[in-house]
Amino acid sequence: MDINQIKEILPHRYPFLLVDKILEVKAGEKVVGLKNVTANEEFFNGHFPGHPIMPGVLIVEAMAQVAGVGLLTTVDNPEEKVPYFARIEDARFKKPVKPGDQLIIEVNVAKLRRGIGKVEAKAMVDKEVVTEAILTCAIQDK
Repeated sequence: MDINQIKEILPHRYPFLLVDKILEVKAGEKVVGLKNVTANEEFFNGHFPGHPIMPGVLIVEAMAQVAGVGLLTTVDNPEEKVPYFARIEDARFKKPVKPGDQLIIEVNVAKLRRGIGKVEAKAMVDKEVVTEAILTCAIQDK
């Protein structure tokens, strides 16, 4: 999925749309997304001047957005639904993410029932895990 296809189903927009491309989708099982981290991101102005690091909470949000895309592919009329972030468990931040990095986000669906999805997510830079967490999302009508 390219950015235009992502915007058809995710409600997020600039500056909070944190997924640039979906590389792989196996509905109800797995989704892989990509986020290009550029020096022009607004959050780098304050986090941290002279030592830019992507905030961990935004990495987790990017993982949740990829999870949302994956979960929305399992429902009818995904453009009429919205994924709500419901829970974060066991978040671990292993390495800083810097301008120029490319985040590859892999999300595996652990449980999906009645519009609630629990996923295992990890974000990688150069095939090395930088962040991982268990996320729960609820799919609701807009």
